[in-house]
Amino acid sequence: MAKFIYRMQSILDIKEKMEEQAKMEFAAARMRLDEEEEKLQILYDRKAVYEEKGRELRKDALKVREIMENREAIARMEEFIAFQKQQVRRAEELLEEARYKLQIARQESKTQERLREKAFDQFMREENAKEAKEIDELTSYTHGRK
Repeated sequence: MAKFIYRMQSILDIKEKMEEQAKMEFAAARMRLDEEEEKLQILYDRKAVYEEKGRELRKDALKVREIMENREAIARMEEFIAFQKQQVRRAEELLEEARYKLQIARQESKTQERLREKAFDQFMREENAKEAKEIDELTSYTHGRK
């Protein structure tokens, strides 16, 4: 039996490599989004601590300077949170972009796989036809000699 050689194997290999690269980019984008969300959560937690400290300052004797510093810290945290929200949105956009690229790469890779399977099926049909023809010829030759 002849060996199956897919003539577009190099294209299939390239498509598979592109899919792997897209998977890596998607994973990196996912990690970046997770990091940005974690930073945002840390900022929210710090703001909550400042707010709790502000409530405690208002319960005790009025310490105007500390209360003002606390308000300033809360305002600064809100600025940091707003900035971090922008970073999270950017990371989400990059993740969606990476997801789209991965989807396209997977489609192209699957298309090449299907083409390879069809070519292999065609090859097998041709091989089976050749084999059947050889068997018929051998049978005819053997039967004809008797």
